[in-house]
Amino acid sequence: MASLYSEFGRRELTILEKIRGINWRLVLLICTAACFGFAVLYSAADGNIQPWAAKQMMRFAIGLMAMIAVALVDIRHWYRAAYWVYAIALALVVAVGLRGFVGMGAQRWIDLGVIQLQPSELMNVALVLALARYFSARSSEDIGRIRYLIPPALMVFVPVALVLKQPDLGTAITLLITGVVLLFLAGMRLRIFLLLALNTAAGIPIVWRHLRDYQKNRIYTFLDPDSDPLGAGYHILQSKIALGSGGLYGKGFLRGSQSHLSFLPEKQTDFIFTTLAEEFGLIGGLALLSLYTVMIVYGFAISLRCRNHFGRLLGLGITTNFFLYVFINTAMVMGIIPVVGVPLPLISYGGTAMLAVMLGFGLLMNVGVHRDTRLNRRGESQPT
Repeated sequence: MASLYSEFGRRELTILEKIRGINWRLVLLICTAACFGFAVLYSAADGNIQPWAAKQMMRFAIGLMAMIAVALVDIRHWYRAAYWVYAIALALVVAVGLRGFVGMGAQRWIDLGVIQLQPSELMNVALVLALARYFSARSSEDIGRIRYLIPPALMVFVPVALVLKQPDLGTAITLLITGVVLLFLAGMRLRIFLLLALNTAAGIPIVWRHLRDYQKNRIYTFLDPDSDPLGAGYHILQSKIALGSGGLYGKGFLRGSQSHLSFLPEKQTDFIFTTLAEEFGLIGGLALLSLYTVMIVYGFAISLRCRNHFGRLLGLGITTNFFLYVFINTAMVMGIIPVVGVPLPLISYGGTAMLAVMLGFGLLMNVGVHRDTRLNRRGESQPT
């Protein structure tokens, strides 16, 4: 019976206790951010709920139910299933190379009939889950030894290599940075970080040779956008024009000229933040970024309050991954970094991206619900 009790000697949580333990303020913030997305997708379709806003609402509703369901599952089950979830996600990423279809010049999707699945998005959540389990089962002395770092390094670099091959540079970068952050949070020593940094720097020429021509052109364009204004530099130049034309208060809802006159490419996906900023101005853009900031603060607070190492790492990894998506997308459309094709969480149109974000938030809330549960290395609760 000992395994049925938490750190403070409590019995297992009932469903009602778990429901009360969900951070409903964070749920409200998530719904508010999604409403921003619905409004911008409605505007991007020239004031029509079809084809984007209606589907996005349905996907969000399904994702919301999945998020709550994930939050209510006992955290021990997620601990035990972590490697299986990672294995399934990795198998799907491999399947993309074998059976995936090509869209917009990249082979990233699997057609399941009812949905076009992009496994690389799900891999972001699966990687965090697997790394959190691995490091929570290791002592600080183990993490300081090279041989114990080989398995997590493979967990990171194998999907990164597969995603790069699709090619999907943005998601590959997100996977890599998330993995490195978790290594740091787990307690990896600074000298090992320096060694990895040197090896990464040495591998840059190899990575460069394997980049597609359009990916290299994006980097060239980032350095000099005006070198090809009607070609590789078109996307970012139009994005900057739209951002600038929005001014402080924006042109008004449904009045964005760059997006409605089809000058702005991918206005419903990668460049949706530009669509929002053109119509709602700097005030609207800062409002969304402020909302994201509060969500990220909530994520870190929930994670740091958790009393078990697995939950802390899981929550911090999910929050870090969410932050990276927000940062990379907004920095990309502003021209701060090269265009890499990363969606804006809860806003950009896309089924798999929405599902991955909601599953991630579900795991984060699961950490909050089970924050007082103490787990041993077998994923069992321990009483005091």
